[in-house]
Amino acid sequence: MAATSSGSGEPQEREAALARAGEQGLLFGDEVTEHPDDIGYRGETARSVAGISYRQLDYWARTGLVEPSVRPAHGSGSQRLYSFRDICVLKVVNRLLEAGVSLQQIRKAVDHLRERGAGDLSQTTLMSDGASIYECSSPGEVVDLLAGGQGVFGIALGRVWQDVDSELAHLPAERAGEPRARLDVHDELARHRARRTG
Repeated sequence: MAATSSGSGEPQEREAALARAGEQGLLFGDEVTEHPDDIGYRGETARSVAGISYRQLDYWARTGLVEPSVRPAHGSGSQRLYSFRDICVLKVVNRLLEAGVSLQQIRKAVDHLRERGAGDLSQTTLMSDGASIYECSSPGEVVDLLAGGQGVFGIALGRVWQDVDSELAHLPAERAGEPRARLDVHDELARHRARRTG
């Protein structure tokens, strides 16, 4: 991930950049719901929500770009289970590819994102000029990047998180180690939050 500039830029450039940032729907400070690590979604669900083909999903898993963290495949006929976070990363990877970012840069970004917690992700916007990926954790950093002419598009990770949360709300999920059964994910999340705060 490339470092962002901390220069303030000219006042008019900053105002124009701030307007562009607002138009792109960049989000900072949104609340995101943490999801339990042992609840997963089958490949078809992950593929559909991320907007990718099954071939991409399979290739990215085999090459280690985005592997299913709840349950990896163990030979022919076994079912991978992707965590909520895995699906968010799949969606981000797809958006970066669509913007023309190289797979090498995307791999660096994915490695970086794996080290972050959910709260950190909700505060992060990825910006790219098509060649490099920049991490911005405040509106000021986005404005500085846009004023410097570097940023072309942004992906607000808090928004991706919310979109995936909404899309998965009524889709079947499974708990790791249990036979396929539909879980009420919202009830599971409520129990998870109660354990963390209790």
